[in-house]
Amino acid sequence: MPFLGQDWRSPGQSWVKTEEGWKKTTADDKNNNVSVQSFCKVEEEEEECFNKENLLLSLSYDMAAKKRKKDLMNNNTKVPYFHREKWIYVHKGSTKERHGYCTLGEAFNRLDFCSAIKDTRRFNYVVRLLELIAKSQLPSLSGVAQKNYMNILERIVQKVLNDQQNVRPIKELLQTLYISLCGLVQDMGKSVLVGNINIWVHRMENILQYQQQLDSIQINRPTSTGMSLTDLPASLQLNIMERLSDGRDLVSLGQVCPELGSLTEDRLLWKRLCQYHFTDRQIRKRLMVSDKGHLEWKKMYFKLSRCYPLREQYSDTLHFCSHCHILFWKDTNHPCTANNPDSCTTSLSPQDFINLFNF
Repeated sequence: MPFLGQDWRSPGQSWVKTEEGWKKTTADDKNNNVSVQSFCKVEEEEEECFNKENLLLSLSYDMAAKKRKKDLMNNNTKVPYFHREKWIYVHKGSTKERHGYCTLGEAFNRLDFCSAIKDTRRFNYVVRLLELIAKSQLPSLSGVAQKNYMNILERIVQKVLNDQQNVRPIKELLQTLYISLCGLVQDMGKSVLVGNINIWVHRMENILQYQQQLDSIQINRPTSTGMSLTDLPASLQLNIMERLSDGRDLVSLGQVCPELGSLTEDRLLWKRLCQYHFTDRQIRKRLMVSDKGHLEWKKMYFKLSRCYPLREQYSDTLHFCSHCHILFWKDTNHPCTANNPDSCTTSLSPQDFINLFNF
């Protein structure tokens, strides 16, 4: 509490702490201490100026370091901004133990998709997931997830260019992504995409560059002198063709040589392909009969594929445990507390993975 004088509006009396205790200062003491106080005041002002200069200098260094770090993040697309976890806990609401919920962008950042594209069994699964995200879910991702998306896309393109495999699915992915970005960039002022419009324009230019690289790719003929597909009997060639689940692969295979072209026109081969992807009801609605009275299974397949989605098949998929709410890859173990973990585990298609986060 301050020491107030007779006039309560005055600043009060001045007290000084000494070895004997607190003493009230007088006018003489004030006159004697003027020179000392003025000298100390000059020193304090000089020290304050020096500290300000050092502070400004350190701030400028910090700003320069942050700018260099930001430039590195913007230019180097291979910098990891995400975790690489084999499984994650998916919580759809707040509890006493957990606050918040898991989103699609968070799951996309935390799951190990970079290692998944190196695995042949998971490659098509990740590509299909990226295609579905590009169609409708890209604006719902966070800024870090969108950048992670482009990083994974770049690694996929580099892998395809090096391996010279799975060229067509990547072309379709790039085309779908470019069409989506053309519409989203026009709505940049509506908080659709995170970041500057120049960054996304630059990314669209990279997509066009990827498409040009894939169009100019030349498949190198293998140098092995062993037995090839054409050296096998026709029955074995047909048996191998039955393992193909995409009709476009059969058409591409038939363009290799006339012998394979005649085998790919087998009606039974296209019939099994139609029965694999479509139901009997769907097939009956799109029947096509030739002049000779035979069903045109090949034409029916491509007509049905334009009307109905094809059946998806993947060697390895993500799984979801309904008991402990954990999302994981099939060959990785998760800390499940159920007595029978297989009974509470379900396989997720890429569309099921996206639907899992539609709260």
